[in-house]
Amino acid sequence: MSDVESVERVIPASPEAIFAVISDPARHHEIDGSGTVRDAKNVPARLELGAKFGMSMKLGVPYSTSNTVIEFEPNRRLAWQTWFPIPLVPKLAGGRIWRYELEPVEGGTLVRESWDISQERIKFMVQPARKKTKEAMAATLERLEAVVTADGG
Repeated sequence: MSDVESVERVIPASPEAIFAVISDPARHHEIDGSGTVRDAKNVPARLELGAKFGMSMKLGVPYSTSNTVIEFEPNRRLAWQTWFPIPLVPKLAGGRIWRYELEPVEGGTLVRESWDISQERIKFMVQPARKKTKEAMAATLERLEAVVTADGG
């Protein structure tokens, strides 16, 4: 079984318009299809390779994530690795990678969102969430389309 789940959707907008939304963590709550993303924290003025940002989340109970951009190609590719900060052992939990890939196609942009758990520290605990995560990613791309087209993308 692969450690990566992906969903795709052609969005009738330019890669630049889509990248503007996905590269702004303060807007992630607008597109989140899981219902867990709340607010971005400590977001740099501009995302780039190595940039760090936090996210307030809620899945039953509130929690936070710490994220580092590990892939960055403007208007083409963005990925960050997520950790769950635990005092004294900051990288005990997490390691999953969220990735967006954008490819211009006729009628817009093919957007692929991936959930990569190949580096996940507690893989055995997150594997049961595969189906639900894939459904949430599909909902995210649907919401991303709505946001980008409403923005005039």
